[in-house]
Amino acid sequence: IGSNSQLACKLRPNLTVLTWKISPKVGGPCTLGYRADLNTTDRTNCSDSINWKFRPDLDAALEIRQVGIAQEGDYTCEIAATEGNYQERYYLTVLVHPRLSLYCDDRGTPVCEAAAGKPPAQVLWVVGSNSTPEEEGHKNGTVTVLSRFTEHSSNVINATCMVFHPAVNWSKSIVC
Repeated sequence: IGSNSQLACKLRPNLTVLTWKISPKVGGPCTLGYRADLNTTDRTNCSDSINWKFRPDLDAALEIRQVGIAQEGDYTCEIAATEGNYQERYYLTVLVHPRLSLYCDDRGTPVCEAAAGKPPAQVLWVVGSNSTPEEEGHKNGTVTVLSRFTEHSSNVINATCMVFHPAVNWSKSIVC
C-alpha cells in the first residue's frame, strides 16, 4: 500500500487495438484504449491514480500510483494485431503492513497485537502458550489480530511474541 506498481503489456507487431480492462474490487470498471488507425487513446471511468502514457513504439505499461486497497482487482491487457489476439492478465493484491505492538494489559498479561494488516498476520508466542488469537475485521478490508499470552507454568519470565506477515516478520520480548 502506498507504493507505485507497474503492470507490463508486451506490444505486438502490426497492432490495431490495445485495451486495458480494469475491474477493481471497489468501484466500477475502468477502460483504457488505443486505436492504431486513428492514433488515439481513450479513458473511461479511470481514477487519476492510473497512469498510461501509451506510445506504440515504446510500451503499454500501466502505472498505478500510490496503490491503495481500492485498486485491488483484475487488470487485463488485450491486444488485437494482424497476427492474432493476445491477452495478459494480472490480479493485483494489496498488502497492508500491520501496526505491531507488544504490551502488558492491566492484569499484567502480555498482549501482542498486529493491527489493521492485510492479509491478517499470524501471531504466535515462542514458549508454551495456549492462547487463541482474536481477529477483528475492519470495513476497509484490513484485520487486527490480538493475542494474550496464557502461560502453562509460572516459571516463564519473558514472553516473546512473533508476528508473520507477507510484508514483515517481527519478534519482540516483554516482561510483565
